[in-house]
Amino acid sequence: MALDNDGPESGMTIPPAYRVLAVHGPVVDVRGTPLPQLSHVLTARFDARELVMVVAQHISENIVRAIALHGTEGLARGMAVADTGAPLSVPAGPATLGRLMDVLGNPLDGGPPLSDAPRRPVMTAPPPLSQTLPAEHILPTGIKAIDLLCPFVRGGKTGVFGGAGVGKTVLMMEFMHAVGSLYRGASVFAGVGERIREGHELWHDMREAGVMERTVMVFGQMDETPGVRFHTGFTALACAEALREAGHSEVLFLMDNLFRFVQAGTEISGLLGRMPSSVGYQPTLQTEVATLEERVLSTAQGAITAVQAVYVPADDMSDPSITAIQAHLDAIVVLAREQAARGIYPAVDPLASSSRLMDARLVGQHHHRVSAAVREHLARYKELEDIIAMLGIDELSQDDRRIVTRARRLQRYLTQPFQVVADHTGMPGVTVPLETMLGDCERFLDGAYDALTEQACYMRGAMPS
Repeated sequence: MALDNDGPESGMTIPPAYRVLAVHGPVVDVRGTPLPQLSHVLTARFDARELVMVVAQHISENIVRAIALHGTEGLARGMAVADTGAPLSVPAGPATLGRLMDVLGNPLDGGPPLSDAPRRPVMTAPPPLSQTLPAEHILPTGIKAIDLLCPFVRGGKTGVFGGAGVGKTVLMMEFMHAVGSLYRGASVFAGVGERIREGHELWHDMREAGVMERTVMVFGQMDETPGVRFHTGFTALACAEALREAGHSEVLFLMDNLFRFVQAGTEISGLLGRMPSSVGYQPTLQTEVATLEERVLSTAQGAITAVQAVYVPADDMSDPSITAIQAHLDAIVVLAREQAARGIYPAVDPLASSSRLMDARLVGQHHHRVSAAVREHLARYKELEDIIAMLGIDELSQDDRRIVTRARRLQRYLTQPFQVVADHTGMPGVTVPLETMLGDCERFLDGAYDALTEQACYMRGAMPS
């Protein structure tokens, strides 16, 4: 009879406490006592590799159901399983800056293992309410449409919503580049369900831009198990929290794509046998989103500012996953397919996008007044579009014609060439300071640029004074 484990005394053997009972794709049932706690990590060694699983359910007094974080090919009933006695943890802190790793903290960049970095649990509670600080300041980015209409909140959460192909990832990359260049802060990027091509391009772009040395990248690729895609955001968030506690006052947390995190939770819920809720989503949708979002906070040690791309299924902003995410956000940036079709990039929908800080007491009277006036012009132009299409602009009143011509110029002024796609577009990227942009918009509203053509306002930085 083969020996399973060496015993505490010479010549003695102890059978494994846990064995594989059943394998259902990425779901593994394990029998044994004492019962492992929920969220504890189990490991199984076979074929010269180690399979990591996270306990998700207690089935009976001696059976648990775990979600595998690797492919289960080769795993069989009766194989020995070990309980690590601890939840999932990863390397975190300043030693991880400049590195690309997976959900378990293993390097993906060909560099040395992060064995010297302190480890941090992936799933932790947020800081006590008494230690948190309110998010009351905007974070200028140099992106005109964002800073004017829906400014990002320092220490807050921003969602970039849009369907496929409207520019979410490019806007995320530009924001990451801008904040890294302007504020010299640390960035943590979570690639949830990323295509290998996208991840490879982003990694090389960050290195070429010179911001990778202040960045941690965590990838859970599209071909990984749902357990990996579900935990990728939590792993990256643990890295961001460690950097905040290590003295990095400005930590930028980026996730692309938050909807794939929700999808992974839906897959896991179905594999665990839970009854689906509305539109097929998991019944724990609200809780899972809150568990992630409520850890993005500002404390006396520093601020974590989150910017998350969110795919909108079928361009339906009333989808249950979208409404669950929106409830936690301080700023909402909606990218419209209609804007992209017109060549307006970034394709920000000025009427659907919003920010909690768009208040005169927080952003100042000047910013609030200019933003409101631009919205009014763009809203009136949208109301008149059907009339213009049917009857022509000459049928409008003089006041409406003036509003429409200024709104069209403002619409084109809010376009902007980006640094991260300069090689593809042939146009050097630009950033525009907040006060400069507000001054330009005010002059548009006052008619100072009425003599300019619309093309002269398109894809440029600041206007000539």
